[in-house]
Amino acid sequence: MAKKTKKYKLKTHKATAKRFQKTGSGKIVRTSGPKSHLRRNKSTRTKKGFAKMTEVQGTKQRKRIKRLMPYIGKYNSRSSKRGGGSKK
Repeated sequence: MAKKTKKYKLKTHKATAKRFQKTGSGKIVRTSGPKSHLRRNKSTRTKKGFAKMTEVQGTKQRKRIKRLMPYIGKYNSRSSKRGGGSKK
């Protein structure tokens, strides 16, 4: 009987999983901008722009994110199955 080799699971870097998402077309996107504080002296137009997701530029950054999140294409990081989010 041949001995089976064990396949090891790769760990996902959780901070990366919370910051990045993969779109349906395969792009990796992130939230943009300084939106936590000092917003009073910014225009409404600028603040609206902070809410949009921006694509990750640069192949090295994308490669690093894919290494930190090996299952980014397999599962949705914002899954509602795990019980996250607000319950009303």
